Amino acid sequence: MSSYAAQYPDVTIDPAIKQFYEEFYKTSDSPDAHERYAQSFTEDATVVMGSKTAKGRSVTDMSLMMFFSILEILALRKGMWEHVASRQHKPLKIFPFGEHANEVMLYGTIRYGLKNGKSSQMDWAGRAHLVKDGGDVKMEFYQVYLDTATQNANS
Repeated sequence: MSSYAAQYPDVTIDPAIKQFYEEFYKTSDSPDAHERYAQSFTEDATVVMGSKTAKGRSVTDMSLMMFFSILEILALRKGMWEHVASRQHKPLKIFPFGEHANEVMLYGTIRYGLKNGKSSQMDWAGRAHLVKDGGDVKMEFYQVYLDTATQNANS
């Protein structure tokens, strides 16, 4: 069993969603996997991390839509590593909204190793809406709730 495996309630959920989250948090903890992280989201995804938001843009040229969306998500992702040397997510529980749901609530912990040599750990929660995109599971919406004051106090 992966260290990124979470508990789920006794409801039917697509096994691809479980696999997606194991890979997603593994990627999240990889400091150089920025592009792979961005590919976890749809072209028009909205990603909210605390007080920071990255959104897909309304672009008339559809070929540019993915480019701009990925750039915003990449910028957000790179910013999350600005003061962080390492991180370890531990997704504890993922709660689908009913049978065969594509909307989930998430709960877990994260441990940070900061570039200044300090470390911190905190609980986080999130919500997400998932879709199949070309056969792959991706997040169309992802919002994470965490106490950034805990991390900022240690940076």
